[in-house]
This record gives sequence, structure tokens and C-alpha cells, in this order.
Amino acid sequence: MRNDNRRPSKKLTAEDAKVIKERLKRGDMQSRIAADFDVNLGRISEINTGKKFADVRI
Repeated sequence: MRNDNRRPSKKLTAEDAKVIKERLKRGDMQSRIAADFDVNLGRISEINTGKKFADVRI
């Protein structure tokens, strides 16, 4: 059974990634950042580990 009530994931931009990296460097919790950007915690983890937006520098 398909759940049609799901929302699509928000697309993060390079500018979002820069802000996220700054917050990670500051020590903000990944879960809080994910909530603030309305994305799955996994997206923040991918940015933190360099799997996504590795070319974005802060």
C-alpha cells in the first residue's frame, strides 16, 4: 500500500550546504540542523561526511 501523504524531500542548494557546514563546525546537532532545513538527518550526514556538496567550502 502506497502512502500518498508523503512530502517530497526538500532540495538543498550549495548555499544551504555552506550554512549547514558552518553550523556543523560550530557544533550544532545534526538532528537540529535537519529539522531547521526540513530534511532527513541522512542528508545532513552526507554533507558532514563529504558524500554530498564536497566542493562547497566555508
